[in-house]
Amino acid sequence: MGSYYINRTFFFDVHPPLGKMLIGLAGYLSGYNGTFMFQKPGDKYEHHNYMGMRGFCAFLGSLLIPFAYLTVLELSKSLPAALLSAALLTFDTGCLTLSQYILLDPILMFFIMAAMLSMVKYNSCADRPFSAPWWFWLSLTGINLAGALGVKFVGLFIILQVGWNTVSDLWHLFGDLSLSLVTVGKHLTARILCLIVLPLSLYTAIYAVHFAVLNRSGPGDGFFSSAFQARLSGNNLHNASIPEYLAFGSVITVKNLRMAIGYLHSHRHLYPEGVGARQQQVTTYLHKDYNNLWIIKKHNTNSDPLDPSIPVEFVRHGDIVRLEHRETSRNLHSHYHEAPLTRKHYQVTGYGINGTGDSNDFWRIEVMNRKFGNRIKVLRSQIRFIHLVTGCVLGSSGKVLPKWGWEQLEVTCSPYLKETLSSLWNVEDHINPKLPNISLDVLQPSFPEILLESHMVMIRGNSGLKPKDNEFTSKPWHWPINYQGLRFSGVNDTDFRVYLLGNPVVWWLNLLSIALYLFSGSIMAVALQRGAHLPAEVEGLSQVLLRGGGQLLLGWALHYFPFFLMGRVLYFHHYFPAMLFSSMLTGVLWDTLLRLCAWSLASSLASGVHVVGVLSLLLGTAYSFYLFHPLAYGMVGPLAQDPRSPMAGLRWLESWDF
Repeated sequence: MGSYYINRTFFFDVHPPLGKMLIGLAGYLSGYNGTFMFQKPGDKYEHHNYMGMRGFCAFLGSLLIPFAYLTVLELSKSLPAALLSAALLTFDTGCLTLSQYILLDPILMFFIMAAMLSMVKYNSCADRPFSAPWWFWLSLTGINLAGALGVKFVGLFIILQVGWNTVSDLWHLFGDLSLSLVTVGKHLTARILCLIVLPLSLYTAIYAVHFAVLNRSGPGDGFFSSAFQARLSGNNLHNASIPEYLAFGSVITVKNLRMAIGYLHSHRHLYPEGVGARQQQVTTYLHKDYNNLWIIKKHNTNSDPLDPSIPVEFVRHGDIVRLEHRETSRNLHSHYHEAPLTRKHYQVTGYGINGTGDSNDFWRIEVMNRKFGNRIKVLRSQIRFIHLVTGCVLGSSGKVLPKWGWEQLEVTCSPYLKETLSSLWNVEDHINPKLPNISLDVLQPSFPEILLESHMVMIRGNSGLKPKDNEFTSKPWHWPINYQGLRFSGVNDTDFRVYLLGNPVVWWLNLLSIALYLFSGSIMAVALQRGAHLPAEVEGLSQVLLRGGGQLLLGWALHYFPFFLMGRVLYFHHYFPAMLFSSMLTGVLWDTLLRLCAWSLASSLASGVHVVGVLSLLLGTAYSFYLFHPLAYGMVGPLAQDPRSPMAGLRWLESWDF
């Protein structure tokens, strides 16, 4: 996708564009020409200069460690806690593997961590509101929120965290009676400007650049509407001239509005025996083809509307029409026979001879977005076809027909009249010699319309993501326990193999820490709420654990639990933003618990317990990285199930297939 930016070729992806734009920019600035195919892991780069793109991602991945250090230092005011958090990320094989390749994940995690750091920094300036540092960190938080959302929609989770922090902050200020309502209003305005207006402006600007750069026709055209495609040079609709309003006698193509469904299509092949009526097949087809052409006619006359003596009559909302397939002269037809694949839907066929059929060929045309009036505007009007006899609506189920249907998509007539994208169509190609042509430039959508459409397509694409054949997917409950990794490259013992798996010592320590935090934090919260008289040092540590640790626990929960609600396909790498928060929480928790242990012991042992505890954790994670580092840096030789493999003793779970 970085290559597409360099070549200015339009493509479709389910994620917002910022990450790919930055990768493309890094490649462009480092001399990469955008011609490498990136077909499969292990392909040789040969003369292609990929180091700029890989180095850029690795650099952003490296910054996660100082960001974690500074965030924990700000929340806990403890150097050992900050060091421990940074060490957990330094010695994690998973973060290392994700950061060293040309991926969106290090860019996403960079912006998430930068937003978190900016937020805790501006929280620390609360005693100096409206000072230069306060404005700087507040604005930087907004910039990083735009960055996180601009890379992946997962950025919404850090927006929720900052939003919750802002609301609680404003609620506290509202309850401070020493502040005037004017001052509270200034605080509210500052946050609206920096955390809503600024991020939205930057996010919109990202798309403006995205659409300006990708101005050539490419593999993403078919996912978008006809009007959208008209703005792409190289597309057959670009700089085209066609009649603006639909009239009887026009030759047209009709495109479904649902993503990746295509054009209403027919061909001379019949439905096979046992599949409804043995009449001509009607399907949808994604590619341009003469069999996509239809002539729109009045339902009750066979006179030629292109006869110069007959005045032009425009098709309007509510008209009853007949669609005649130009190549075969059969009419679009439906009846009470069941559709080939979709139960309770009716079959759609081509029927009749030279345009003469029966009353089952009649359709009422309805314009759904009638801001253009009752006439039907090419590219822009959203229309649907209601079958006059059965009352069903023409649509496509999106299901692939068997080989007898040439693996095109099923067209049905649905008795359920609920308005869905699969039952909405627009007129794309339009040929009528009796009408004046207009340039499609005047029909091109505005920037807000393009922005809205691209988001609708991305959301539909995200929800429609399903696993490919033999693809490793995972479930959210697998992730915190490091249940299964992901092969990045290599399968057999002659390959150079890279395997994405978190350092199990780090990940299981994080999981234990979350459980310990919930237990110890609950005890402390109850004690403080009940007014227990705690020594000053213990009370201070309790506040650090509850406030600082609470922020980090919230970050972990917001970046983890929403995945349980998602219907799309999920992968192991989706957990890594949550893992960053759990690692920081581990640093805060163990530092606090060790300090509490040291306080409870005799003074001569106090400092020793804390130092030994922190050093043990640091050395333990460092040694575990030494054991597991081949997962990230690459393994050669026998597979782990072979006793001769250097990794044989490290396959602690059967589900690890490195």
